[in-house]
Amino acid sequence: MPTESSGTTSPFDSTGTTVPAGTAGSPRNDGPVAGRPLRVALLGCGTVGSEVARLLGEQAAELAARAGTPVELAGIAVRRPDKHPELPPGLLTEDAAGLVVRDDVDVVVELVGGIEPVRGWLLAALNAGKSVVTANKALLAEHSAQLFEAADAAGADLYFEAAVAGAIPLLRPLRESLAGDRITRVMGIVNGTTNYILSAMDATGAGYAETLDEASRLGYAEADPTADVDGYDAASKAAILASLAFHTRVTASEVHREGIGAVTASDLVAARVLGRTVKLLAICERVIDDDGAESVSARVHPVMIPRGHQLAGVGGAFNAVYVEADAAGELMFYGQGAGGSPTASAVLGDLVAVARNRVAGGRGPRESAHAALPVRPMGQTPTRYHVSLDVADRAGVLAQVAQAFAEHGVSIAAVRQRDANDTASLVVVTHLAPDAALQSTVDEIAKLDVVHEVVSVMRVEGEDQ
Repeated sequence: MPTESSGTTSPFDSTGTTVPAGTAGSPRNDGPVAGRPLRVALLGCGTVGSEVARLLGEQAAELAARAGTPVELAGIAVRRPDKHPELPPGLLTEDAAGLVVRDDVDVVVELVGGIEPVRGWLLAALNAGKSVVTANKALLAEHSAQLFEAADAAGADLYFEAAVAGAIPLLRPLRESLAGDRITRVMGIVNGTTNYILSAMDATGAGYAETLDEASRLGYAEADPTADVDGYDAASKAAILASLAFHTRVTASEVHREGIGAVTASDLVAARVLGRTVKLLAICERVIDDDGAESVSARVHPVMIPRGHQLAGVGGAFNAVYVEADAAGELMFYGQGAGGSPTASAVLGDLVAVARNRVAGGRGPRESAHAALPVRPMGQTPTRYHVSLDVADRAGVLAQVAQAFAEHGVSIAAVRQRDANDTASLVVVTHLAPDAALQSTVDEIAKLDVVHEVVSVMRVEGEDQ
């Protein structure tokens, strides 16, 4: 599809007042309140886009009743129109840049993904006063500030419920329902592929590579699963969650990221012995120093969590997010985090919201980044470690290992030892300590003569500190 093009202006200004068309920076007066349906430009018609197009047709009457005005497709931008015989040819175009600024378009729904040229299309749309609904987590995680600024300048809406956790109503509660509360932590399973793999490894005892192959065969993993298994997808979502929860701009590049490629069947066995399981979690939290200074920590990595924790029982490709807030307490959001129909449900919810705003002459919620808290580096973030070691089976080994922890200011919470011939297996679980101190401790332990191998290192969550 071609790239960016210049645009026209918006149907309404920020107060919903109609003004003469054609004035620079001024909206047109032909929006839904003037009797015209909300007209939608759809970018991309893959798994999700085709469901959005289908539901807009099949549920047209219900959507019109909910929105207060008909919601109709004005055009659909696709790479190859000949591949979509199920759609009316008159709606199809390869010119996405031209479609998003057409005079008869009120809102652009973007389901293409990626950053360029999509960023240019959406900025052109917003600059022309079109509202935008997007499921593009990668774009939002890096450029949401630019998109929000363009939306504010044009008096347009920017909605993105489908960008995180599919059909699960999560972003709107963070953005609106909990706006009067102080959120302290958001922790969850936000990638179905990795959750399926880890759940299957836990259930079957199989290794990572063979389970990934099975996930690919069953359609749970993409042909190139890198974005999922290396944590990029979850990191983008973590950036969005942290930004909304803590009123602070957080980008994906500021999220600490580790994937699941190093998780072994032995890790799952060790977790089971200790009453735990392993999950890839996005963890966003408000951290307070001893002097009262606040910062934001955002990270994605495998963790061991107790089997009794709410997230431990989330199996297969499902998503779940656990939110802690001062007044609301503990909240849990659970459901299908991906797929055509679930994600289309979130997109249509945003479309209805945009339509209602246009009909009422109002606007949706704006960006809230007033807190502007610093993002804490991973090394300074307090975490807990589960460290599994193969050590020599002789007196004084535990004392040497414990001394290494003590020298780095890391307190040991529990130790478990099992002997086998001339070696022993030693498992150490720590109390909270800065992640850098824990990593330095592990590095020093690995150099001890009595330590044959550091078998695995994994962070621990969901237990008393």
